[in-house]
Amino acid sequence: MASLIPAFFLLLFLSLLLPSKSSLFSPPDNHLINCGSSDPTTLDIDNRVFTGDLTYLTSSHSISLSDSNPHLSVSPIYHSIRVFTQPSNYKFAIKEQGTHFLRLHFNHFDSKKFDLGRVKFHVLANGYLLLSNFTATNIEFPFIMEYLMWVSSDELVVTFAPSKRSKLGYVSAIEVVSAPKDLIADIAKLVDNKGVEDYSGLMKQALETVFRVNVGGPKVTPFNDSVWRTWVPDDGFLKSSDGSERVYLGGRINYQVGGASREVGPDNVYNTARVIRSSNASVPKVNMTWVFPVVEGYNYLVRLHFCDIASISLGLLYFNVYVNGYLAYENLDLTYLTNDMLASPFYADFVVGGNSGVISVTVGPSNASMGYTVDAILNGIEIMKLNNSMSSLDGKVLPEVVLRSWPRKNSGCLVPLIAAMCVFLLISLVLRSKGQLRNKFGWARLPVDVSEINLKTGNLKSTGKSGDF
Repeated sequence: MASLIPAFFLLLFLSLLLPSKSSLFSPPDNHLINCGSSDPTTLDIDNRVFTGDLTYLTSSHSISLSDSNPHLSVSPIYHSIRVFTQPSNYKFAIKEQGTHFLRLHFNHFDSKKFDLGRVKFHVLANGYLLLSNFTATNIEFPFIMEYLMWVSSDELVVTFAPSKRSKLGYVSAIEVVSAPKDLIADIAKLVDNKGVEDYSGLMKQALETVFRVNVGGPKVTPFNDSVWRTWVPDDGFLKSSDGSERVYLGGRINYQVGGASREVGPDNVYNTARVIRSSNASVPKVNMTWVFPVVEGYNYLVRLHFCDIASISLGLLYFNVYVNGYLAYENLDLTYLTNDMLASPFYADFVVGGNSGVISVTVGPSNASMGYTVDAILNGIEIMKLNNSMSSLDGKVLPEVVLRSWPRKNSGCLVPLIAAMCVFLLISLVLRSKGQLRNKFGWARLPVDVSEINLKTGNLKSTGKSGDF
């Protein structure tokens, strides 16, 4: 009996560290489909089940394609794809309106039927253009594109439209999952050369996840994230780290009501960090800086995650936060923001422009920093692209322009109808010409004041440059 006591206390200790099943996030909408397959597939990495895609597909212009020689290291959802030969829709029923994750999975394998390496296509969702003339050249497979968008209707429609030149598009798997209600706030701080001011309306915009980084820690897989995200290590983005060190907390993260939840950031992000620490009475004059390449012409949401897992006491940590070189937060005091509790997470949202082609994040000591203490800390970074004024996340193209480039579904009926009308008009013209010859009347020439453009294009509305649609 005595030998069971240590095991009991070990189980009790682990139960305190790990979240209980009752606390795990359960999304109202949770559509997981394995495209090109009719059989359910269970992921090894997180035990989620992806079903076949036929019940969601509303178009017959597609082909199921399987990899004849799949790699054992690749998840089963990447062993098949759905190939589209014309614009095709997936429709997902929405039980609860609000912010949703949309994740598109792609894999590339050899096929005797199709050259997938030359494929170009567009992806649209509920009025947003997500991908334009997308091609997977020079991309490591498999890969995932993740979006967050507000759904205010009872369905989410995802459209795959091949470019007219490529005539093909494809996808491996799709996720449509309700996001936690506190994941995207409506207000952030706009940071630019004019200073810092409120930015509202964030919740109703479409966002594309560009970077999600675990600062100071290892890769976090969907198995260790309650909303199935992946966080990569920060080493490849850290440009200035002199005087910094990694820290790790083996204890419990103190999530609080009204603060960052486990869905905003998982334990494995908040229990690791990089810090600047003063080892004597002087405050080191160093900063930590991370740099991320981005596409110009868009605004970006920069979310920074903080959790003081390094200070020995409350009220000792004060530091500055800079985004794109601008002071975004002066004398950040985590003790005040977390209601006098260490190891309690907090996040801050900033909106910045990406016109320079890079976004930088810097943390460092402030005028209020003290010696013999931690003088700066950062646990995680997320960067998300915001849709532009044309409802696009990929270029200056209106979503409806992409769809107008393809004929409507009933065009097959229109062709014989137009042919019949042409025959009828031809017969009428012949009969009329005979009657006019009898009456010695001739045909008039076209009026000289008719525009050549009107003759060729009819009602010309668009003056924008056309792309490869």
